[in-house]
Parts: sequence; C-alpha cells; structure tokens
Amino acid sequence: MGNKLVLIDGNSIIYRAFFALPLLNNDKGVYTNAVYGFTTMLLRILEEEKPTHMLVAFDAGKTTFRHDTYKEYKGGRQKTPPELSEQFPVLKELLEAFQIPHYELEQYEADDIIGTFSKLGDNDDWEVTVISGDKDLLQLVSDHVTVHVTKKGISEIDKYTPAFLKEKIGISPEQVIDFKALMGDSSDNIPGVPGVGEKTALKLLKQYPTLEEVYENIDAIGGKKLKENLTTHKDEAFMSRELVTIHRESPVSISIDDIQFNGFDKNQVINIFKELGFNSLLNRFSGEGEEAEESVEMAKLDYEIVSEVDETIFNGASALVVEIIEENYHQAPIIGFGLVNESGNYFIPTDLALESAAFKTWAEDPAQKKAVFDAKETVVALLRNDIEIKGITFDMLLASYLLNPAENNHDIPSIGSRYGYTDVLFDEEVYGKGAKMKVPEEEITAEHITRKTLSLFKLQARMTEQLKENEQYELLAELEMPLALILGEMEHQGVLVDTDRLKEMEADLKARLDTLIREIHELAGEEFNINSPKQLGPILFDKLGLPVIKKTKTGYSTAADVLEQLQMEHEIIPKILLYRQLGKLQSTYIEGLLKVVDKDTSKIHTRFNQALTQTGRLSSVDPNLQNIPIRLEEGRKIRRAFVPSEKDWIIFAADYSQIELRVLAHFAKDEKLVDAFQHDMDIHTRTAMDVFHVEEDAVTANMRRQAKAVNFGIVYGISDYGLSQNLGITRKEAKQFIERYFESFPGVKDYMDSIVQSAKQQGYVTTIMNRRRYLPEITSRNFNRRSFAERTAMNTPIQGSAADIIKQAMIDLHHKLKEEKLEARMLLQVHDELILEAPKSELDRLIEIVPATMEETIDILVPLKVDYEYGESWFDAK
Repeated sequence: MGNKLVLIDGNSIIYRAFFALPLLNNDKGVYTNAVYGFTTMLLRILEEEKPTHMLVAFDAGKTTFRHDTYKEYKGGRQKTPPELSEQFPVLKELLEAFQIPHYELEQYEADDIIGTFSKLGDNDDWEVTVISGDKDLLQLVSDHVTVHVTKKGISEIDKYTPAFLKEKIGISPEQVIDFKALMGDSSDNIPGVPGVGEKTALKLLKQYPTLEEVYENIDAIGGKKLKENLTTHKDEAFMSRELVTIHRESPVSISIDDIQFNGFDKNQVINIFKELGFNSLLNRFSGEGEEAEESVEMAKLDYEIVSEVDETIFNGASALVVEIIEENYHQAPIIGFGLVNESGNYFIPTDLALESAAFKTWAEDPAQKKAVFDAKETVVALLRNDIEIKGITFDMLLASYLLNPAENNHDIPSIGSRYGYTDVLFDEEVYGKGAKMKVPEEEITAEHITRKTLSLFKLQARMTEQLKENEQYELLAELEMPLALILGEMEHQGVLVDTDRLKEMEADLKARLDTLIREIHELAGEEFNINSPKQLGPILFDKLGLPVIKKTKTGYSTAADVLEQLQMEHEIIPKILLYRQLGKLQSTYIEGLLKVVDKDTSKIHTRFNQALTQTGRLSSVDPNLQNIPIRLEEGRKIRRAFVPSEKDWIIFAADYSQIELRVLAHFAKDEKLVDAFQHDMDIHTRTAMDVFHVEEDAVTANMRRQAKAVNFGIVYGISDYGLSQNLGITRKEAKQFIERYFESFPGVKDYMDSIVQSAKQQGYVTTIMNRRRYLPEITSRNFNRRSFAERTAMNTPIQGSAADIIKQAMIDLHHKLKEEKLEARMLLQVHDELILEAPKSELDRLIEIVPATMEETIDILVPLKVDYEYGESWFDAK
C-alpha cells in the first residue's frame, strides 16, 4: 500500500463548521459547536481516507507576505466572532489527542503550507487529499492530488480531480489562478476586473487559455465595455493573480516525515470527548469489535438476576429504575427493573416484580426511600400495574434539568459523563434505534439496566449537594418532585374525548374547506392546487397582478406574512388564509387528536414534559395541548370534544389573570403598576391612560389594544421592530411607545436594567423559587447574541416565576381536594389554566376553594387573581 497524505485547511473548515451548526457549549460554558463539526468530519476522513501522513494547517496571523503586495488583502473581512476564536485552542487540543500534527508559519497562510506539502507528495507520486471550504485550492488539483471542497456546511463535499474540475467549472487546474485573477474574490477582497464574473471569465479562458493570451488578443475581444474594463484594470488583474497564487515552496520548518500518522489512542480521544461533552460521538467508540471493547473498559459489575423476590433485597435506601424504552410510556411494556442498595445490585425481571406481593408492599411503603430516574414515568408505569409507588426521595432527571436547564441530554449516561462516571452504555447501543430497536437477550439487558441503576445510586448524593450549593434543593424536593407525582396521576387518569363530536367537526370542516376551494377557484378563474406555492404564486402575481412582496429561489413567496400584507388587495387572499388555517386545524388537531385517543377508554393520555423548557413552563405531547389554536372560533370548538369522564360531572377551568404582569409588578416594585393591581384596575386601560396621557373615559378600544401589546411585549423584552410588526405601525412610533411606557413606569425600566447587569455578573438569572437559567452569551461581543441574552434575562424571571406559581398552585390544590375529601380531580394544565372534572354536586365547594387556593399560593406584592368557568365540556368552561 502506497503513502496517503491528507492535508486539512484548519481555518476554513472550523469557520464553516461554526456557521453551519447551532452554538453549543459544554457544562463549563465553553463554546464547542465548531470543534464538534470539525470532529465529525475528521472521524469521517480517517475512516474513508486511511491516511499514512496527515497535517492540519492554520493561518499564523492577520498579516502575510501578500499584504506587502496589496495592503487591502482580506480587508473587508468581518472580525472573527469571539465565540469562534475561543474554539481554536480547543481544536488544537483535540488534534493533539488524536495525535494529528498541526502547523502554522509566520507571514504565510494555511493554503501555502498545504500547497507546499501537496507538491512534495505529488512529486513522490503519493496519493494526496486536500480538504478545504475554499475553491482557491483547486489550483493544486493534479493526477495525484484530489481537492475536497465542502459545500452546504460541512457534510456535503465535492471531490475535484482534473476531470471533475473540467466538467464542473470548465477549466483545467493551471487555469484556476487566471480564472480567479479575472473575476476577483470579494471574500478575500481581491479586486479582479470589474464587470467580469464567472461566466465572462470562463468565456475568455475558453478562447484564450491564459491571462497573458487574453491581453495579447485584447483587440479581438468583443464588447466595448468589457474591453475597456480589461484595459483599464490590467494591473489589478495581474496583481490579483499574484495574490491568489499559492506559494508551493514555503519555508516550512518540518519535513514530510514529521507528519506521519500512526492512528490515535482511543482512551485519549474518549477523555477529550467527555471533557467537551461530545456524548453522541462517544457512542462511535463502542461496539466496534474487540479492539474497541478493550479501549472503553467498563468497571466489572457484580449483580444478581433475581429469581425470587423476597424482602431481604429491599435493604435500606434504594435506587430503582423501571426500564421503558419506547417514548410513550402509557402503552409501552416494562423491560425490567433495576434495584441497587447497600446489600447489592439486582435485576428483577418484569413478570416476577409485578406478580410479587413483596415488591408491591415495598413500592407502596412511604417509609422505604427510593431514588428514581424519572418519577412521573415511574408513577404511570406502576399505576398501570395497580402499584401506587410512594417514598420517592430523589428524581435524577429533574435534578439534572434544574442544574443544567439548557442541556438537551438528560439520560443516565449523559448525566454520568458530566460527573466523570462512564460505566453505562447509551440505550441506543444496547437496544438500537428506530425500526431496528429490539431488546437483546436477558444477560445484556440485565447488566445494562443494573449499570444505569448503580449510576443513579452513586450520583444522587453529588447532585443533591450541587443543588444545595445552588440553593435549589427545595425547588426539587418541594416543587418539582411533588408535582411530578401529581402529573403522573393526571396523565394516568387521562381526559375523556367525545370522538363522535370530533368526527362531526371533521365533516363540518371538510364541507367548509370544499366551499372555500370552490370560491378560491372561482375568484382565480381556474382550478389549481392551493397548497402548491408553485401554482399559487403565478395565479396571484401574474394572473391577478397583485404586488410582489418577496421572491424565493423558486419563484414568488406565498408565505403567511406575505399574504397578510396583501389582505386588502384582493378578496381571494382572506379566503386563502382561512383555507390554510382550517386545513391545519383539520390535519393537526382533529385528525391528530383522533390518532391519540386510547381505543379502550376513549381517553387521551397526554405526556407533560417537565424537563424541557428553559423557563420552567410545562409542555405536553401526544397531543400538544398548549397550542390548540383559540383565536379561530373553529379552533375553540375543538375543546367541545373534551368532556367529563363520568355521568353528571362537569368540567371546571380556573386560570390566572395576567399573572406575568403581576409578577413583573412584584419584581419591579413600580408604584403605579403595583397600585393599579392593588386597586384591581384594568391594567391595559391603566397603561393606555399613562402612555396616551388621557383620562380613563377617553381610552378607546384601539388604545387599549395597543397598550395590551406593549404590556405583553415588555414582559417578553420586545424590540421596537417586534412591536411595530404586532401593531402594524412604524418602528419610530413603536420606539416612542416603548419610551413613553418606560417614562410612565420607571420602576420597570430600572428592574430591566438591573436584571441585565446582574446576569452579566453572575452568568444566570433566577425566578421567585430560585430556578436558574444560565446566559453565557450575555457578555458576547456579537450584538445579536448579546441582545437575545439580554431579552432572555428580562423575561425569564417573569415567565419562570409564573411557571413556579402555577406549579405550586397545582400542589396546593391537589392537597386541598384530598383534605376536603372531594371527588374532583385535576386533568390538565395549559399555560396559566388548570382544568378539573368534578361531580355537579361539588360545584359550590369548588367555586369557594379553587380560586382561593390558587390566589393564596404565594405571597407577592400584588394580589393574584383567578377567573373560573364551568360547563359540560372544556369549551363551555371558557
């Protein structure tokens, strides 16, 4: 086998990776997205190319010998974002872990280093692969040198050989520098010849193969303007050629023998992956045959597969894992149980545990302390098997979420790796994923589940300690964990759905949609597919002659924001918008709801996600109840299908009125705002009076609407641009609006300023119950990132505290209903609203206790206010 040299343009690839991937940072707040992208590419190169020699070349600094020729070289470049600059040293550390040489040379660019080594390899008939995001390097292509150029981020690549270069661009490698000299390159600030683009440059070089020949035949060139530009800018063309020419004999101080690559030590790479939090890449190093197994040696595990459950295995505080591998744990089977405590590590097969009286007694005994991974899932899985688990003292998922709210991976191996505990495989490695998912033989499953349980057992003390240091232990123990148990009961209970009513709505909607289609076709004067922008665009903009607002690569834009601006231009537009809204209702909500109704009980069992949002709000899936559209009457009617599950019961809905604005008043301590809430004034009217300088009786409906948009906008840290879009006014008017608001409520302005300052100092903001949100970008030098972090700093304490309050209210209400021995039960939480079902006979008592309990949940500077309704369905209770 011959020698194979791989040369990577370090600057170009890390730059592309940075802009191709979302900003990621590890738990220490170090940005890693560019290094991550680079690494995925590196692993692919090592696998595909199998190099014997390898080098990653970097630029040494801002100035090079090219600046002596042309001071403005690379002059228009934006400053490298600091979030990228700080990743260069990390990338070099990573290359060292891979034992891949990297090199830079004062006054020269990475291209020159690559050009020099590719020439050395080419001269010796080695196979050479160059990897870059920059087409300048195509001048290196030869029979032995292939240049890979990334396109679309870093995952797609074009591989240039002399033949591919000819086919793709239409030139030979020798012509690349003349081609670049003629057309210039704005990214490197290389002037070229004005008016000469890619097409013209190609045409010229087809006729006259070199720059010299172009100028020797200048008189024969057609086109007066072209000839004039070529003549005037001859010096720039030759200078440009000099600038783009790669220096292939740079004075490098290392030889080709110094860049041998003999493979890497897996353990070193695994360690740096762990440090950087590249959990998904760690997976690649397991299951690769014998050699890989050895390099990721996991500690030996002694465990027992239980063949008979007796009391002796439940010795003292235990960790319990109820293993379910499908996402929807309402229907999924339990794969087995892991149990770890002082007396040992056990795996209990599912049937054995569920049929055992000893297991049920232990699970239901509140005195037996249990640490679990996900209390809510555990509660639901066991309730389905008639076991009411009690005594849960720790929930690893929720602890991890509170400690790292921005983290997406809260599985046991990922949490473990954050604490340097790596003796657990990822579920995907054991069970596979997607269609290939399956449970392996008992030995493998048992060991995997027991390892997970042991990790939970070992890490709970460290995580608890960290929560206490952050003053967040109460948040876990007194808010999130009790809530998880209540949510588990609510999910298990489910909500009855009247499927006949849904099917009726489906038929009604279909009829409405058919009518709309007919009307739209009549107005258009022809039939066409309304859902196809390719067909809709020409009808609106060519045939009906409506003003074109936005074009896309493929034609006219028919996006919602475009159509909304055209509403007054033609009666077809409102009909198209309505058609789209009703179509979405039909497919997403009505068909979507029918899909998730449990066939046996006719109920839906949504899953509340308690560890997802960075503000602490709950979300839900299958179905997502948070976004049933309520602006449209048809959307509201969907709630008609949510009905009580027993005869002579009602649905009772209670919701907090303007909770976020009340929380804002509490935090900002603004006198006027506090006073308005304490006197139960309509806050939007009050704001309108202050902002428009009018008395209460002079506030018009439109003034109140605008004031409402400002009030809610302030809570979300809105900009003048955002407000102008919401209200359909100019940015200037919106800016004045916001300024007048802050003049009227100076306390709010002071609060917003001080919270941003505090976030800059601490790196995070907190809610009323000490929930944290980390904001590493608040000190970013990038304006957009910093602005986003500042807005987040303003609104998270408000939104997050509103979430804390409603969560506490759910716990208080749950206890109150039990204490009063009522049959009423909570079914759902949606935004700031709690939905219950109850016997009609309990209605009077509910009217007394539900609003009172919710209003007394927490003591803040202004009163909390709760509105309630009730009726035969959720729709009637609104």
